[in-house]
Amino acid sequence: MQAWTVHDFGNYQEKLILEERALPQMTGPDALIKVKAIGINFFDLLAIAGKYQVKAPLPFVPGAEAAGEVIEVGDNCGFKVGDGVMTNSSGAYAELMIAAQNTTYRLPESMPYEDAAAFQINYQTSYFALVYRADLKKAEYLLVHGGAGGVGTAAIQIGKAMGARVIATAGTPEKLEICRQCGAEFLINYNSADFVEAVNECTDGHGADVIFDPVGGEVFDRSTKCIAWEGRILVIGFTSGRIPEIRTNKVLLKNISVTGLWWGNYRLHNPQLMHKTQQHLYQMYGEGAVKPIIHSVHELKDLPEALKLIENRNSYGKVVVRVV
Repeated sequence: MQAWTVHDFGNYQEKLILEERALPQMTGPDALIKVKAIGINFFDLLAIAGKYQVKAPLPFVPGAEAAGEVIEVGDNCGFKVGDGVMTNSSGAYAELMIAAQNTTYRLPESMPYEDAAAFQINYQTSYFALVYRADLKKAEYLLVHGGAGGVGTAAIQIGKAMGARVIATAGTPEKLEICRQCGAEFLINYNSADFVEAVNECTDGHGADVIFDPVGGEVFDRSTKCIAWEGRILVIGFTSGRIPEIRTNKVLLKNISVTGLWWGNYRLHNPQLMHKTQQHLYQMYGEGAVKPIIHSVHELKDLPEALKLIENRNSYGKVVVRVV
């Protein structure tokens, strides 16, 4: 099979090689799938560079999100040959991959593979953050930073479905339009406006009750200036490259909460909640409340071009690679 492989950590443009590899070996109750579509994530760049939280043993096939068709099943596997599935497993940048049973879900009949490859990580992350970690309530103000990104668009859609008044930040008119289409009521171009002033203005001085922050750095620092009394800041990631800090007197004076979310860790601590959430999300998808925003679809041989879009922040929603 063909697979993009990393033999040494470094820049993806130098270290990612498309080569023939042996078929992955299946063990236990897992399934072997023919990959139909791959979801490209920012953390894929970190994994290739050797800068992710957990380093993969070299050589390895990157990629953690895909959708495809089951072609072989292990002992006591819950899937059958021919099932369409989405998975959050390692080795997604390939024609074939092992789908771990505890991170793989059968697709609804109405969901195409491209949507499926863009669904699990973004929507599970956003749902866990807003529902379980922040306890977002109807009519609260939700500020979504990086609103046109993968988790950003998911957070806007879910927040809107929950009845929140959504404020979104993005850096271009095109990306702000994507946020509007997802359900954002207030739009802020952070390149031409001070988002702190804009948030306080559009909330009549109330501030944002919940702030969804996948950016970190200065964005997190300044978010403390527009958060409401008893507001909650959700720490989702650090795409800015800097991990911020906060003085605890700020937490005390406004009775705010700073809440982290590492969604993948629920696989160890509460996997049943992930399964329950997937069913809620499928219901929302079927009702039309959520739907992945696909920026572009690329061929497997052009996968580095898909990564370049992510690296240069030239995309919105999700970038997907189709595998024929």
